[in-house]
Amino acid sequence: MGSSHHHHHHSSGMADLSELLKEGTKEAHDRAENTQFVKDFLKGNIKKELFKLATTALYFTYSALEEEMERNKDHPAFAPLYFPMELHRKEALTKDMEYFFGENWEEQVQCPKAAQKYVERIHYIGQNEPELLVAHAYTRYMGDLSGGQVLKKVAQRALKLPSTGEGTQFYLFENVDNAQQFKQLYRARMNALDLNMKTKERIVEEANKAFEYNMQIFNELDQAGS
Repeated sequence: MGSSHHHHHHSSGMADLSELLKEGTKEAHDRAENTQFVKDFLKGNIKKELFKLATTALYFTYSALEEEMERNKDHPAFAPLYFPMELHRKEALTKDMEYFFGENWEEQVQCPKAAQKYVERIHYIGQNEPELLVAHAYTRYMGDLSGGQVLKKVAQRALKLPSTGEGTQFYLFENVDNAQQFKQLYRARMNALDLNMKTKERIVEEANKAFEYNMQIFNELDQAGS
């Protein structure tokens, strides 16, 4: 095998972070999609109480994530991926929480146990290993952009929520015109980050952790719902 083959191999983007992440998290991604909670939810089999609990977990998760993204918005390992207008969900989730729990929602809710572990991990990364923050952002936002529309419809139907969007603001990215195009832009920005291979591998590892945390949240919701 000549070295020219090897060179071509690289320029076709084999070591692109987006590809490494896609391949490296495929298994975890499949497992997450096959949790009982997700399967039930997609069948429209979800009770309002459980949906409120899920929304609460999301609220605490995204609050942590967006706080750390804010902290690292000038860090070279994250700055190109800072898209507060397009992506951030905390504001939307705050509206959903108000809708489900009423005005004084903050006094009524606490962070579910499984979400708390996730939150702690996000804060740890943001403050100590910001080069791994992309793993958490990628896992959440790219997944949300992919699945958001389907999940919104499922939730609206199952919970008889208003078609005007109350209770499902989380799923609405009003500043992203074309999810497909935006994901391409985001991936290109990810691939342009100046990271060595070791760091890329650590990012993939961290993304798998993020999937793991998400699954633990689903499993906890399952137990709460049964």
